[in-house]
Amino acid sequence: MISYSGLLQKLSDKGLTKTALTTELGVSSRTVAKIGRGEKIADHVLEKIAAYLGCAVSDLCKSVSDNPLLQTLRDEKSIRMSGGLYHELQVRMTYNSNHIEGSRLSEEQTRLIFETNTIDVGEGIPVDDIIETVNHFRAIDYVIDVAEEPLTEDIIKELHRILKQSTKGELLSWFAVGDYKKRANVVGGRETAKPKDVPAKMKALLSEYASINSVTINDVIRFHYEFERIHPFQDGNGRVGRLIALKECLRFSIVPFIIEDTKKTYYYRGLSEWEHEKGYLTETCLDGQDTFRKLIAMFDIEE
Repeated sequence: MISYSGLLQKLSDKGLTKTALTTELGVSSRTVAKIGRGEKIADHVLEKIAAYLGCAVSDLCKSVSDNPLLQTLRDEKSIRMSGGLYHELQVRMTYNSNHIEGSRLSEEQTRLIFETNTIDVGEGIPVDDIIETVNHFRAIDYVIDVAEEPLTEDIIKELHRILKQSTKGELLSWFAVGDYKKRANVVGGRETAKPKDVPAKMKALLSEYASINSVTINDVIRFHYEFERIHPFQDGNGRVGRLIALKECLRFSIVPFIIEDTKKTYYYRGLSEWEHEKGYLTETCLDGQDTFRKLIAMFDIEE
């Protein structure tokens, strides 16, 4: 749903009504009705109205989600609110997701980077750990922005590009930041999809997922496993996979999960043994949901 509160305020400031748009700008009565119902109107019409009112399009409307959790994150993100759910999601998910993959930054250092854009690095902290922390903050922002859009290859590749940009991988011609891998890789000693097979496997996975009528937490977990099994990128698959899971949970009003670094042994076991026992990964992700529920409870937000 779209809120045109900014547009209505601008019209009020000029002493105009919605109906006046039909005479002042030649906007159709159908478009005016859409504004009243909170439906999206054509971009070129919004641009025309914004030009007339002397403001930016972003001043006229904003997306309003039926999911109170997502709307809270969007509201707090828009003003970079300190001390709220958005703040804690950024710090806790970024720290845990990066630490699972070997980052040496502590949660306190991660929090300092988010809150002050500075860091007391101590000794032996790789530059990429710091860059990828900042990039992960930006990736979560992107997830919040596109949460309600259907999951596509473009969105998945953009998450990888955001996460890996400006890292040492970007200096390697074969690393393919923001694109599928060009060299074979393994995970946990297990072979993953060959580079030549990745595009077809990803299309098939997304097509199968899109065919689900009512997505549940179990569907998100299964997608996460299948994505990690394909391992479509040269590096960063775990973090991209968990960001996708966050996006899809927000999209379908499912409480998201944060896999804590202390649970990574169970998480890896769940991924490696999925084909024999799905409960290991499922229970770990449900435990991660409980972690997120505690965050929601801290801020008294409706699930």
